[in-house]
Amino acid sequence: MRIHIVMHESFEAPGAIAKWISKNNLMVSYTRLYQGDLFPNTADAFDFLIVMGGPQSPATTLAECSHFNAIREIDFIRSAIVHDKFVLGICLGAQMIGEALGAKFDHSPNREIGVYQLTLTGDAKQDPIFQSFPESFLVGHWHGDMPGLTADSKILASSEGCPRQIVRYTSRVYGFQCHFEFTSESIEGMIQSCGQELVDYQQLPFVETSEQLRSHDYSAINQLLFQFLDQLTGAFKNS
Repeated sequence: MRIHIVMHESFEAPGAIAKWISKNNLMVSYTRLYQGDLFPNTADAFDFLIVMGGPQSPATTLAECSHFNAIREIDFIRSAIVHDKFVLGICLGAQMIGEALGAKFDHSPNREIGVYQLTLTGDAKQDPIFQSFPESFLVGHWHGDMPGLTADSKILASSEGCPRQIVRYTSRVYGFQCHFEFTSESIEGMIQSCGQELVDYQQLPFVETSEQLRSHDYSAINQLLFQFLDQLTGAFKNS
């Protein structure tokens, strides 16, 4: 399996995803938009597209962020979906998947920064991957928006602060508004680069302090990510 990862910023890193790729000796390539990289010319260059998060939104313009061309990226993601690739979007990446499928992103009812509980929905019990997950579990968060929904999409998990945390768009396309990939190293990068948000939103109900963010053991969260990725790529082996 050949994996391609789109990174919007250096601090929105693959984290535990990179560990999983290394452990499984998989081929990986990157489009690091913050370095001026271009998207692959063809979807034949990869089997599995992973789109990371970022401080941008699908509505961010080139005037606001010169290395983020939302229209071009949405077209790239849409092409991957049309070519039946596996696609996983995280945070901004999930919102961009929704946009690629014609579903507009929305603002979350609450901003969430920290580690908070997700609860699976009834639809998750019918999902071939998430039906084996615990009914509720802790996961990382750092967001103010959430992905749009298509007529065929299913919400598989929600949190107290946000109703759209895990969305299945198709059997091969998933969006995570939450962050299973956070590690102690990657959360430090987020704190260093986006720490002002912890000050600006400290009075909100679902915003932790930098000390709280650093205190979490992300390994159990990462194990759930590995479970998801193992099962998704298992489908690739059988396709």
